[in-house]
Amino acid sequence: MTDTLLPNGMKNSRGDSNYFRKGCNPFAQTGRSKLQNKRASLNQQIIKEMRMRAGAENLLKATSNNKVKEMVLLELSYVNANLQLLMGQLEGLNSSVEVYQNTHETANIPLIPLGLKETKEINFSTPFKDFILEHYSEDGNSFEDEIADLMDLRQACRTPSRSEAGVELFAKYYSHLPLMESRFFAPNRQTGIFFTWYDSFTGVPVCQQNLSLEKASILFNMAALYSQIGTRSDRQTIVGLQEAISSFQKAAGVLNHLKETFTHTPSYDMSPAMLSMLIRMMLAQAQECLFEKTALPGIPNQFYSLMKMAQEASKVSETYDQVHQSMIQTPVKDNVPLFWSTMSQVKTNHYRSMAHYFVASALLDHQLGPNDDEDKQEKTLSQVYDRLPEGRSPLDILKKKDERERIGKAHIRRAILGHEEALRIYGLCHHLNKLEILEDILKASHQRSLKKRSENDEEEFTDYTEAPDIISKTEHKAEMEVPATTKGPLSVFSAKQRWTAPRTIQLRPEDRDLGFTLKGESPVQVVSLDPLCPAAADGLKEGDYIVAVGDTDCKWSGVSDVMRLLKDVNEEGIDIQVVSMMDSNPPMPTKSATFCGNLPKTYSMICLAYDDDDKNPKSRKVTKKSSFLSWGLKNKLKSASTLSLPTADHANTQPWNKPYPTFPSSSSYNNDSVLY
Repeated sequence: MTDTLLPNGMKNSRGDSNYFRKGCNPFAQTGRSKLQNKRASLNQQIIKEMRMRAGAENLLKATSNNKVKEMVLLELSYVNANLQLLMGQLEGLNSSVEVYQNTHETANIPLIPLGLKETKEINFSTPFKDFILEHYSEDGNSFEDEIADLMDLRQACRTPSRSEAGVELFAKYYSHLPLMESRFFAPNRQTGIFFTWYDSFTGVPVCQQNLSLEKASILFNMAALYSQIGTRSDRQTIVGLQEAISSFQKAAGVLNHLKETFTHTPSYDMSPAMLSMLIRMMLAQAQECLFEKTALPGIPNQFYSLMKMAQEASKVSETYDQVHQSMIQTPVKDNVPLFWSTMSQVKTNHYRSMAHYFVASALLDHQLGPNDDEDKQEKTLSQVYDRLPEGRSPLDILKKKDERERIGKAHIRRAILGHEEALRIYGLCHHLNKLEILEDILKASHQRSLKKRSENDEEEFTDYTEAPDIISKTEHKAEMEVPATTKGPLSVFSAKQRWTAPRTIQLRPEDRDLGFTLKGESPVQVVSLDPLCPAAADGLKEGDYIVAVGDTDCKWSGVSDVMRLLKDVNEEGIDIQVVSMMDSNPPMPTKSATFCGNLPKTYSMICLAYDDDDKNPKSRKVTKKSSFLSWGLKNKLKSASTLSLPTADHANTQPWNKPYPTFPSSSSYNNDSVLY
């Protein structure tokens, strides 16, 4: 572990006395905190209604009185109606993306963030103290500060800041969980600690007594926070776009790690089908930001640049189409907000239309001249299409003016139809209607295509040649990025081992020989014990671990340290304390009761609590606190020749010759210096 809990007031490796990063103020009245507080309130109302429904259903099964049955059925109808209303309100929260956008954002299509999962507060104090006394034979009260720090860290994770500091907070707590599991969560007993998390989409609570749900939920919230950071980034700057790209790629990487590591998590928002859809959505948004990054400096009004951007836009459209297809599948569609699926449809049509617009501009505005590289243009055009209209070749389209115009106008028609479809779909979702910036961008794009058509033919087109599909291609593909996470080391002294209580042995040297040798880093183990020596007669056994020499605790001391303590033992001798590992057959994995929506389910701990760290247990020397329960592991560790994507800039404050930001604007329809 690179970061561990330290006692209160202890400084970290950076010299900061305030070691623990705190979460945001839970009482702060920001738009984001209000949404999260409302989510928590809705979760409580949903669980109340589900308990009422479970009770009514049980009563319905138990009674044979027809009058009682009628009353129960009536009550059930009310409860189900209330549940539907609450679910609708929760969907509305998941559709409220405007509060997560950049505060100065006026020119980009909004992106979709994930909301944080809510959890209940947990008190580790009593269960951990009891376990320390019972299992490790130490006074649990001496670790009260460390346990309090752990609880503070978990509480801070409920209100993380929307920055790298918030991600670091999740990573710090997540790195403690394997260490907690090895210290306090024995496979053959329950601690009495219940971890409760609420489904991000349905609000249904899930409760478990092992740490698998806790680990998975922390990873989900880490991915959600990355998505919120990406959504908040300023996409009118290269630095902001780079931050957004990295954040969405990291969100996809964390979700993929969650999907591969925790395959039987009972919460629906972390099911394999839902996680696969979320991964696609994060990568699609990263690809969209990559497209915006390419277009931000301005698109040169040249044949090759326009063809390249057409394929880039087609790639964005293709990724959003894949997202939409995964959203409408049966396991997912019932709980995905309508806003999300509608937004993915809108973007699919919008970027496809944009691709056709770029190809049309390249064909209509740039004729093949005597100084142009004919072979290069032919190769470029052939790579844009997967098929051509029958009887036409790329060279025919380039050389023949009529053919070039006919295909170019066909692309304009497809661009106009696509923009009209995007506007139609936009009008179907009332949550989307709140995003006026999106409507402005869609309308501006539509008007640009209409203007391009009028520039090339005053009358309606009479030739209905079908424009070929555009092959998607990108120079920078969005890839999953897995942030580095730390894992806590497993110790010899863990909840999975059984130990005797510490025994006192008196050592009396004979001819300066204690009758045994020592091995190991920490803790030190007794080997090569002479069965006739006084220590053996006093009860010392082969394989015992020395935990104290005199009044000095040496559970984390190496051989050289212990030998230094034993070197000057006189004839009167010295008392040492040792413990022995108790032989026991490994118990069968117990069942972990999981409560989902107030209905118990059972999952084997083989699936839910398996940890690869168990394969290679290692020990680590810790010197900060002389106890095997110590958490104090020290950290070692443009002009007319340039095209730009128009924007919805209502202020109209940009000079005429400055390249426009990413998307179309109603104020730039008649700007001849900007093609798109």
